[in-house]
Amino acid sequence: MRVLVTGGAGYIGSVVGTKLVEEGHDVTVLDDLSTGHLDAVPDGAAFVHGRVHDAARLLEGQRFDAAVHLAAASLVAESIANPEKYQENNVEGSHRLIDALPALGIGRIVFSSTAAVYGEPDRVPIDEDAPTAPVNPYGASKLAVDQFLADRASAGLFGAVSLRYFNVAGAYGGRGERHSPESHLIPIALEVALGLRPALVVYGNDYPTPDGTCVRDYVHVADLADAHIAALVSMEPGVHRVFNLGNGAGFSVRQVLGVVEAVTGAALDVRDAPRRAGDPSVLVASSARAARDLGWKPNHATLESMIGDAWQVLSARRHSEG
Repeated sequence: MRVLVTGGAGYIGSVVGTKLVEEGHDVTVLDDLSTGHLDAVPDGAAFVHGRVHDAARLLEGQRFDAAVHLAAASLVAESIANPEKYQENNVEGSHRLIDALPALGIGRIVFSSTAAVYGEPDRVPIDEDAPTAPVNPYGASKLAVDQFLADRASAGLFGAVSLRYFNVAGAYGGRGERHSPESHLIPIALEVALGLRPALVVYGNDYPTPDGTCVRDYVHVADLADAHIAALVSMEPGVHRVFNLGNGAGFSVRQVLGVVEAVTGAALDVRDAPRRAGDPSVLVASSARAARDLGWKPNHATLESMIGDAWQVLSARRHSEG
């Protein structure tokens, strides 16, 4: 297929694009490089520099079979401090991209949604029928796009899939996390292990969990990319479907830090701080629907695998930079 990948210079997008190229698809990346990196664009992919808001103009005259839409602002704390940015960037930008799909010949789209649409769940593991009640503007922005896709798909404009993933980790093909600022637990912990940060802050040790820290479901970025491709292949015209993607197992912050210390051999300086607004206690996925309908299951399900792959890439990057 000819596939447009928005956000394809970012962490997840670059791995999705790499896997698509490896499977023989013709990939074009659209990215404004506000958070992505040009050297992360997959080898063999075409690159267009710009925002998804301007997709109709930037891609005028081109035709694609499908789109994978990953371009978005994705920091929970920032979304609380600046909700207008998330409305303009995530919601308005996505609306303009989606409205441009028919002119670009695109009949199927996979959207990068999030478990944050569920807010503080009333049951765990979380399946796709759980109530959506986001507790931060980031989650609300993704839910708004899910709903917009459902409306447009029901009008027969295209087939659509929203993939609501949980915490993503690991690395693939030399591509790992490189956010600035970095807000994700595992890369921050690895930077502490490398001596790039003096310490790591744990936000909240009084949650109703076994050790008092938040529990999250982690999925390897390579497994996540496989799910995007499976969703593209199995798309139904005129239908919007939702799939949760995770391992179905939850790991607390303390458990993650223990594995980081075991993998790296470093003792982490960990400091406690109060909870952050908008952080649910437990987010663990049920991916039974993805297993049944997409034939998807995680092949790299252990924390050791995810953290080990991320550590290898970060260490190599640090060595190459001197």
